[in-house]
Amino acid sequence: MTEDHGHRPAGRGWLETRVREARNPPPPVFRAVVANMVVAVIGAIALLAWDWLASRDPSLPDITLGLTAVYVVVVLVAGSVLTWLWVELPTGASGERRRSPWAGLLGLFAAVPIVYLVLVVVLQVIRPMLG
Repeated sequence: MTEDHGHRPAGRGWLETRVREARNPPPPVFRAVVANMVVAVIGAIALLAWDWLASRDPSLPDITLGLTAVYVVVVLVAGSVLTWLWVELPTGASGERRRSPWAGLLGLFAAVPIVYLVLVVVLQVIRPMLG
């Protein structure tokens, strides 16, 4: 029999726990982020294409601000709906799953920083490089 002498295994620190969570995200969180990223990137490419075309052809109206607002709304709504569709909550019954408004809210919360970061990259980094 061994004595403990007050020694316990060291627990994970805060940073180590966050790194582990980032490397192994729960599937619902991963799906929410992927859904939002796909919609945000596709929309950003379309927004960037329109902005580039409008800067080259003066006959096209400059509606970039309006398109940007529509883009933000589309990403927020699409991210929420796709996450609601993909993320089902287990009910405890064998093989039975159900959808919850919380899944849609998870998608909305994931969409907010994603749409912001994608817009910053597209409008502040890529667009100036295109001229």
